[in-house]
Amino acid sequence: MLLPLLSISTALLSLAGFVQAIPQAIPSRPASSNTPTRAPISLAPAATGTTACNNSPDLCNRNYNNITHMGAHNSAFLRDSATSFSTAGNQFYNASVALSAGIRLLQAQVHLENGVLRLCHTTCGLLDAGLLVDWLGQIKSWMDANVNEVVTIILVNSDNQPAATFGSLFASSGISTYGYTPASTSAATTWPTLQTLIAAKTRLITFIASIDYDTTYPYLLPEFNYVFETAFGVLDINGFNCTLDRPSTQRSATTALSAGYMGMLNHFLDTDQGLGITVPDVGNLTIVNGPSTSVSGALGTQGSQCMTEWGVKPTFILVNFFNVGPAMAVADNLNGIRAVGRTDVSTDVLTASSKSGGSIQNGRSWFGIAGSAMGVIAIGNFVWM
Repeated sequence: MLLPLLSISTALLSLAGFVQAIPQAIPSRPASSNTPTRAPISLAPAATGTTACNNSPDLCNRNYNNITHMGAHNSAFLRDSATSFSTAGNQFYNASVALSAGIRLLQAQVHLENGVLRLCHTTCGLLDAGLLVDWLGQIKSWMDANVNEVVTIILVNSDNQPAATFGSLFASSGISTYGYTPASTSAATTWPTLQTLIAAKTRLITFIASIDYDTTYPYLLPEFNYVFETAFGVLDINGFNCTLDRPSTQRSATTALSAGYMGMLNHFLDTDQGLGITVPDVGNLTIVNGPSTSVSGALGTQGSQCMTEWGVKPTFILVNFFNVGPAMAVADNLNGIRAVGRTDVSTDVLTASSKSGGSIQNGRSWFGIAGSAMGVIAIGNFVWM
């Protein structure tokens, strides 16, 4: 009974890749949505005139854990022309474009495929964004060109690989030279200021789930030693809250914060397709990513609520399709800044009619995936995290 169910579910997910949002107007200033392996990289400095850190002079002297860092959930997995605007994609723009637009947290899923770490959405047969090492190299190139920017990476370690497996790729990409090693191997109440990290040239903070601390790669930080998260896989627009979902080692957000943990909001809405299959909800994106603090389900509302409940602003926020909303406005409001030096991107929900450009991801059609990998299935929350 299991194999027929898996086959049926896979076929349904494949067909779901062709379900599109309502076509929007073509943006007047489109940004490339190419994948990280060949993406154009902005060589412009992060700020002009007044020296800025993470797009604001006001953030330079703030501690890293006293800033809300806006993040792109599943940042490597795109919904664009090369993936037939697949419903498995979580972003319209690649990591380089996201960074230039103000995103400072990039989250992605990593799988071991034929002995190599690849950016794959649940499985490499579903959506393959290429080699992890290439993606890291693109981020390093962006950081090389934007010297006053502190970037955070969070990786989902889907196959429980050790820190050394990741560390070798961080080293070979060259990005390890930016890696920050904290004084403590567990949560701490005090982190350096952005300016301190910039001056020390340790501008990359990396958290990886399901690794143990390795003294050979001390800049690769076990995520749940430092970060707690709210629930993900939310299906009800009224279902966002500030309750700690993980790690299980912490009883509540209050106890985690007291222990020095940094809070992360998972603020992305999914829709149930049946048989346990969920896909990102694009129909409510403008509400979900919106800055309103009075609309149920809005990012601004959850951000404000958690700041009130926790007594501190969330350190990290993850969203789907960061350009819509725009989500960056919520981080700016929480940080109390007026940002400078960002690249403008369309705030539209992009569809096939948007002509936003292609990507260099695995471009097989969903029918092709269904035909060649009927036994591969992405069920429930495993699809997205």
